[in-house]
Amino acid sequence: MTRIADRDRAHGLATRAIHAGQQPDPLAGAVTFPIFQTSTYVQDGLGKHKGYEYARTSNPTRQALERNVAALEGGTHGFAFASGMASVDSVLKLLSAGDHVVCGENVYGGVHRLMDKILSRMGLTFTFVDTRDPAQVEAAVTQRTRMLYAETPTNPMMRLADLAALGGIAKAHGLLFVVDNTFATPVFQRPFEFGADIVVHSTTKYLNGHSDMIGGLLIAQSDELAERLAFIQNSAGAVPGPFDCWLALRGTKTLPLRMKQHDASGRQIAEWLAADRRVRAVHYPGLPSHPQHDLARRQMSGFGGMMSIETGSLERAARIVERVKLFVLAESLGGVESLIGHPATMTHAAVPKAMREAMGLTDGLVRLSVGIEATEDLIADLDQALAG
Repeated sequence: MTRIADRDRAHGLATRAIHAGQQPDPLAGAVTFPIFQTSTYVQDGLGKHKGYEYARTSNPTRQALERNVAALEGGTHGFAFASGMASVDSVLKLLSAGDHVVCGENVYGGVHRLMDKILSRMGLTFTFVDTRDPAQVEAAVTQRTRMLYAETPTNPMMRLADLAALGGIAKAHGLLFVVDNTFATPVFQRPFEFGADIVVHSTTKYLNGHSDMIGGLLIAQSDELAERLAFIQNSAGAVPGPFDCWLALRGTKTLPLRMKQHDASGRQIAEWLAADRRVRAVHYPGLPSHPQHDLARRQMSGFGGMMSIETGSLERAARIVERVKLFVLAESLGGVESLIGHPATMTHAAVPKAMREAMGLTDGLVRLSVGIEATEDLIADLDQALAG
């Protein structure tokens, strides 16, 4: 089980991003933490090993990543998985048949699919609510509820959950409070400070930041929860390979710097889009016009590079996503390059159409992941795409 060292808590975020969880290689003194590309480890005798027996259970490169992200989030234990969805699947395996989960309705489409199409067949039940309204969350809690699962900001509507309010509800009812912090990252949002028990990340996105690996992470503070998660991680075996962990670890070193640029460009582009009559609506919590802007300012220290725009129709959305030249039409988000997507047919195609429309996820909605290119070039690209 991976627990961060006390020394990794003592420094600022940028310092932790570079150093936490890692020590120079004792063999050759390599500054960059090595890739331990092995499936097993030599043992000196029966029951005598150096802390490693089999790579599914533990790997030094994976442990370095787990400790690094745990330190960034202000947690104690980290657990890396082969994908963001593997991490979500694993956290839900903390539950038993008959347990109930209250979940935000506007979570990533793959999370909704996992809950609604797979785990519901195994005895778990789910109620999807608008987590903008703590009263709806409270009303959905039953005697069988064991977990409150929230994403904030949400994908792709950029809605916020009041983490302090939801943390209070979870504590009052004895629920596990799980928060997906992928969009905001620990640079801009700290769920543990608001009562979260477990923080979820798709490391594929901002933590890695270079669109060249797939991974997920869970961070916990409680030793008891960590023991249970370690058992699930080892038993189910949905772990990442050491090279993917190394790629993510390389990415976290520049996370604070990258997030500053994502945020600066995101704010500028959102303001430009909000002033453009060709765009019907801009969903970005950094805009004063966002209905939850005050909450965003209270619980976030930055707003990032994710936003969605309403174009008015599927036809217009298709023209825009097909005309961009710097923005790339592709799944995923959080890389150094700017991406554009159509949630209704891509990330959220598994969500029933009626549910999508009820939350405002229309066929005309386009999602932007603003990268770290020159902001003026990105605005020019969107300008020519909108002109079409």
